[in-house]
Amino acid sequence: MDRLLEGYSRFRRDAWPHQRELYEQLADGQTPRLLVIACSDSRADPGQIFDVSPGELFVVRNVAALVPPFEQGEGLHGTSAAIEFAVQALGVKTILVMGHARCGGVKAAIDRGLWGTKAGQEGQSLRFVNQWIDVLVPVVVALNTQEIEPCERASVELSMSNLLSFPFVAEKVAAGTLNLEGARFDIATGGLDLFNHERGWVRADPRAAD
Repeated sequence: MDRLLEGYSRFRRDAWPHQRELYEQLADGQTPRLLVIACSDSRADPGQIFDVSPGELFVVRNVAALVPPFEQGEGLHGTSAAIEFAVQALGVKTILVMGHARCGGVKAAIDRGLWGTKAGQEGQSLRFVNQWIDVLVPVVVALNTQEIEPCERASVELSMSNLLSFPFVAEKVAAGTLNLEGARFDIATGGLDLFNHERGWVRADPRAAD
């Protein structure tokens, strides 16, 4: 907590005075235009990567940035609830699924899919993690490769396809009022690859918006 409180002190001293008016406006409500579905990995923070201000992104993070298929049944559907709220209540115009290099969740799916090895070291129980990455295992098995990068890309593509299983997402995409995009961030190089189903994968040019 000491590290966090030190950061909070810097925030109040350095950032807050310049952003106070923005936060006062945000107190009345949020109107983000983008939903970002990202990995929980501490090395791939969407807010920092895209250098955005508070209120610009609605973000949900989970292991491997996965979107599960739409389900009607009862249960605790955290990621699905965030998608529903962003699309139906906030009216976001774009959903970005952002994976990243060296993703531990994708690596766990490779280990499970190719060798049947469950996530977790000896003596650990990662039941929820293993159930969660089951979404990705069939894709990994179909690729039949130990190379993690193609599996990371396939994970993004799977999540984008699963988004279309949500009726309210598919309806808005068909109407042209919602756009689906994918990305993969390279932690070591800072590179960003972008994906959609029309153009495939391309490398983002960091100078493009200059």
